[in-house]
Amino acid sequence: MFTPQKEGRPARVLLVEDNQDDIDLTLAALEQSKLRVEIDVAQDGEKALAFLRQEEAFADKARPDLILLDLNLPRKDGREVLRELKADGRLSDIPVVVLTTSESDEDVLKAYQLHANCYLVKPVDFEQFLKIVRAIEAFWLELVILPQRV
Repeated sequence: MFTPQKEGRPARVLLVEDNQDDIDLTLAALEQSKLRVEIDVAQDGEKALAFLRQEEAFADKARPDLILLDLNLPRKDGREVLRELKADGRLSDIPVVVLTTSESDEDVLKAYQLHANCYLVKPVDFEQFLKIVRAIEAFWLELVILPQRV
């Protein structure tokens, strides 16, 4: 059984988001947490995959415990990131929370077909956004038992 808190280290989160306002909101919400959280940000799909594969500039980055993934990204969209991530045996067990503005039934279905672990729509209201980020944190970083890679 593994949770970052039981291991005595911060939870590692990769936020894949290109909108600076959403990055700032998410970081602010996670920084107010009672949990210790280390957050890395990738602002496009190609950088996200390079980070996860520990390529070049990201060679020293630790594997995240959780990925927060927007769908609408430059260079490589979130659907493609999800497809490649879940097809890679070294990365496929990292939980992915799709956190996006799209409420499209097609996007929801496609995300789950690509093995997203959950799908949440970003609310426009600041307080609701904070509530969602805190719920993600409480569930995925405090309650859920995560796969452990050594």
